[in-house]
Amino acid sequence: MKINNIIQDTFGRKHDYLRISMTDKCNFRCFYCMPDEKLSFYPNSKLMSADELLNIAKTFVSLGVKKIRLTGGEPLLRKDAREIISRLSNLPIELAITSNGYLLDEYMELFKEIGLQSVNVSLDTLDADKFFNITKRDYLGKVLSNIKLFIDNGFRIKVNMVALKDVNIHEIPDFIEWTRNEEVHVRFIEFMPFNGNSWDFSKIVSYKEILKIVEGNFEYDRIEDAKNDTAKNFRIKGGKGTFAVISSVTDSFCGSCNRIRLTADGRIKNCLFSNNELDLLTAYRKGEDIEQLIFQNIESKFKERGGLPEFEDIKKEEDLGKGRCMFAIGG
Repeated sequence: MKINNIIQDTFGRKHDYLRISMTDKCNFRCFYCMPDEKLSFYPNSKLMSADELLNIAKTFVSLGVKKIRLTGGEPLLRKDAREIISRLSNLPIELAITSNGYLLDEYMELFKEIGLQSVNVSLDTLDADKFFNITKRDYLGKVLSNIKLFIDNGFRIKVNMVALKDVNIHEIPDFIEWTRNEEVHVRFIEFMPFNGNSWDFSKIVSYKEILKIVEGNFEYDRIEDAKNDTAKNFRIKGGKGTFAVISSVTDSFCGSCNRIRLTADGRIKNCLFSNNELDLLTAYRKGEDIEQLIFQNIESKFKERGGLPEFEDIKKEEDLGKGRCMFAIGG
């Protein structure tokens, strides 16, 4: 819906936050995101070039987007990642990035130079053996070292942990304890359903279950959430950092959603769970009016869950429709 050149859906939600996937490739193989080693990735010809990504981003900014987060796959794997990040930093936006943390040290000076301060790191365990089982990579030491490096250099680091029963639920207190003496901001994420990730409702560690674990181990306070925040935020007594729960499944935040996703191959997803996509890149390459396409796509947004049924009612993968795997969406 076009109202004073602001992107708004039919439920009155204004969309001013764009998440851009720079690549579908990743150097980790987390089973809930990229479960199969024998995967086919987009050829470079199908991906947005640096110029295309920047010009499409400029269009979104002209329509009121105030924040852009770069995602992947692993965004820092792109050979032209430095160019893209540097050029985006010249736009009048808040620029942030989500990474698996392995390459962060190579980009710290660039981030300092351009003023990029918000870095999210995906990390599901603090145990080296379990890290290998989850990612198929022996990189935990490097990731933790990079997180420490960035914290010590004044960056705001959020650590995203997907909480799973029989996998890492017992580590929730360890992650929270981490926030006591470090300015790290841990966020527990409920396991979300995507094609290919063997999702089952019984594997979820819910928001209520996480709080029950916290209550059994810590004294804590509820702290104020930012506008349009997806997380419910807390701090243990005397803690330097914070922890939060992103309850995407059991207590959704669809009513305040302000996010638009642009996949690495230039398609708009107006909801993380939506099966409907709009090929913006092809239209851009043809010289078509992509502004109008953006408005049309957001106008078609469902009220909740991208039109999927209640998550408790999803019994098999076919119930998810024909959406992409997580790594191909960009988070």
